[in-house]
Amino acid sequence: MSAAAPGSGAADLTEDAGRPVDPDYPVTPVPAHARKGFFSLAVVLLGFTVFTPTMLAGAALGKSFGLTDLLLIILIGSLVLGGYVAVLGWIGARTGLTTVVMARYTLGTGGSKLASILLGGTQIGWYGVVVGTIGDLTAQALGWDSYPARAAIMIVVSALMCVTACYGYRGMYWVSLVSTPLILILAFWVMFRSLDEVGGWAGLAAIHPTATMTLATAVTTVVGTFVSAGTQAPNWTRFGRTGTQAVLACVIGFLIGNGLMIFFGAIGAIAFDEGDFVLVLFNLGLVGWGLFLLFGNLWKSNADAAYAFGVAGAELFRRPRKVPFVIAGSVIGTGLALIGVHEHLPQYLGLLGTFIPPLGGIIVGDYLARWRRTQMPEGEPLPVVNLVNLGVYVVASALAWLSGQYGIGIPPVIGILAALILSFALARFSPRRTTGSARA
Repeated sequence: MSAAAPGSGAADLTEDAGRPVDPDYPVTPVPAHARKGFFSLAVVLLGFTVFTPTMLAGAALGKSFGLTDLLLIILIGSLVLGGYVAVLGWIGARTGLTTVVMARYTLGTGGSKLASILLGGTQIGWYGVVVGTIGDLTAQALGWDSYPARAAIMIVVSALMCVTACYGYRGMYWVSLVSTPLILILAFWVMFRSLDEVGGWAGLAAIHPTATMTLATAVTTVVGTFVSAGTQAPNWTRFGRTGTQAVLACVIGFLIGNGLMIFFGAIGAIAFDEGDFVLVLFNLGLVGWGLFLLFGNLWKSNADAAYAFGVAGAELFRRPRKVPFVIAGSVIGTGLALIGVHEHLPQYLGLLGTFIPPLGGIIVGDYLARWRRTQMPEGEPLPVVNLVNLGVYVVASALAWLSGQYGIGIPPVIGILAALILSFALARFSPRRTTGSARA
């Protein structure tokens, strides 16, 4: 636990003149002059969570609960998710670091590679799922049945997403600023169209559930929609000027934005027996608007995924630039889509949702116990592996997995809480630093 990582100094992460190589600072703290205001943060995080596949989770809830219970479940789940992400976002703004770089302080310079592989690899997988989904739905809408047509669509949209991610925070801000308001307007329009279909709010409240689901499962569904992606919220909140701004932006994105998408999906499922608004629009004959919603929504969301595996790759290989890893990850993700892996990958990636949240829990607990006063200082000599926190991660992940296997509690919440409590309680046994040349 105390051996130093040779050649891991912060000096190799900057240019000779001392200026960052990458304007998004993937492996170093975001300096004060590059910080953004609250509006900018809120736009990016709301654009991150206004994600149409989230509606499918809402569709399952809409068929299982009446209106009052549905709203209560969405509120409880969104409060849990929003609270967790807000704390991580607060830490990101205070330290200026990405999730994977913060993991160096929690797991050690070598142990943090687990976080980079887990977070980056998962995002590459989801990137491929989204690219493949766009290709299939677009070809279906336009009546293009041939594989070359679907493949061409996948390659073109992947290139757009990749370029956006290469521009980093700025690129995602502008795409979100333009597309998110339009998507929300369209989503509200479809919601009111759905209400007309069932006789307004009174008619909606009078509809009885046609399926069953336990309360724990329902809340897990809400939390699980974005708990894995939310663990990487510091990738964006680190640009915030204050922790308060980061917390408020996370509340807007993960509590309000994500909650709305779940509710929209539930309404669509009740009215049209279809939770995905894209397919609802197709069924209403509004193919053009459906394609706009599909491209506008998934473009910005997948750019976020590409950005996430870009910064994870920069940390994993200790390189100062994210762009090569954004491009490489996009190529791999597109390749997965082209061979049809997107039809099978979600089940595997969903399992990773059990193992990613404990990482966030450890970062929160360890930060509160050991780093809150010093803010994870750049250049801090760190151990190669923090065996204490690595053990905490294994235990918390096992508890989350067992929770899911036996239907006890909410797996991601159990993983987060177990990791947070254990890492905080055992903090005095964790090596804060080591002698030698190892640097964070």
